[in-house]
Amino acid sequence: MRIGWNIIAAVFLMHAFAGAQTVAKYAGEFMAIGVGGRALGLGGAHVALVSDASAGYWNPGALARINYPEAMVMHDERFGSLINYDFASVALPYGADASVGISILRLGVDGVPDTRAAWIDANRNGLFDAPDQLDYSKITYFNTTDWALYFTYSKKSSATLQYGANVKLIRRSIADQSATGIGFDLGALYSPHPSVLLGVNAQDITTTLIAWSTGRNELVSPTLKIGGAYFFDFLGGRFAPALDVDVRFENREFASAAHAGPVSFDPHAGLEFDYKKTVALRVGYNDVKQLSLGAGLHLRMLDVDYSFSKFTADEALGNTHRISLRFVLQHEEFGRPPSQ
Repeated sequence: MRIGWNIIAAVFLMHAFAGAQTVAKYAGEFMAIGVGGRALGLGGAHVALVSDASAGYWNPGALARINYPEAMVMHDERFGSLINYDFASVALPYGADASVGISILRLGVDGVPDTRAAWIDANRNGLFDAPDQLDYSKITYFNTTDWALYFTYSKKSSATLQYGANVKLIRRSIADQSATGIGFDLGALYSPHPSVLLGVNAQDITTTLIAWSTGRNELVSPTLKIGGAYFFDFLGGRFAPALDVDVRFENREFASAAHAGPVSFDPHAGLEFDYKKTVALRVGYNDVKQLSLGAGLHLRMLDVDYSFSKFTADEALGNTHRISLRFVLQHEEFGRPPSQ
């Protein structure tokens, strides 16, 4: 049964990520899953809220919000632990008004059985799928993986505006086939009021080409992520409602929440209650119509964040649990130097 599920997962990835000859509508889908327990607990509504090392993923313009060196790691298992999804990032303040960071994510199915050399031709009318026609000693195994490496630079332009950019390297592999690509993102964060944040992240702004060793080419079309967040104090803590919209230009039509011709719109919404910077509770709703729940614990130099979402389409696919850790080197000697 485990072998069967692994094969199904591998076929899903091969079809979704490597199936087109020249243009793949969903070629960049593995980079759209989201990262961080806090963000995913909020349904992915994080373009304006992000203020940690994961900004290289969510909004490179927001990375300048950090004031100390920090790192983040996350692990996520999907579809009954068949698909593993991992993320790690490190970010550093650079001078009085800039930050730099590096982030890496991996989506993979490990130990996929390759039965191409294991079928025995028994001349049974061309049907070789009976159990006795498979030579198990000839089964080999391979991994199918997607990698993305982000290099981020962010700078404060003023007290209310900051901007940034990513250069990202993409590497994909399925058995003995592989692909490479490079893409660029531009982001900005604007605060017209101390309680209001507005963010935008233009992903794959030049259209990202992913070239396969087989000669196929995939194109990742630009995605415009627009978001806003508002803060207010109540019940001894801070509430932060947030709303994001993913605007795509791939003619997704009915695969999106709404569309106007070739342009599609997918919303994300979340609400966070942070009690005295000690404990946080979160709820969110994402673009694939999943309700998510989350919680966070703030410790000295460490944040622990957890999120949960239920895969409602099929109970057999299980639920998704994510946990992330954020380490902040919050010592005066490592902090951002004051502006001159």
